[in-house]
Amino acid sequence: MKRAGSKNAWVLLLLMLAGIVLGGFIATLTAHIPALSWLSYGQSFGLDSPIVLNLGILVITFGLSINITIASIIGLILAAIVYHFI
Repeated sequence: MKRAGSKNAWVLLLLMLAGIVLGGFIATLTAHIPALSWLSYGQSFGLDSPIVLNLGILVITFGLSINITIASIIGLILAAIVYHFI
């Protein structure tokens, strides 16, 4: 039986993902607005080109690219604050 005050880790994960996605969306929208262009400042890292594994019958492609912006960091912080008050 769960305690009355226990929080679900899935809720935290969902809020964090929502914060990242909304932050990335806001960064994209504000990239061309001079007063808010600082929200889209960030760094992208990962694989530049995908890695392809050809097994003859099966071809598997691996690729990962992460773009971290100021807006996505703010989204993560807001998600943690919302989780704290749930």
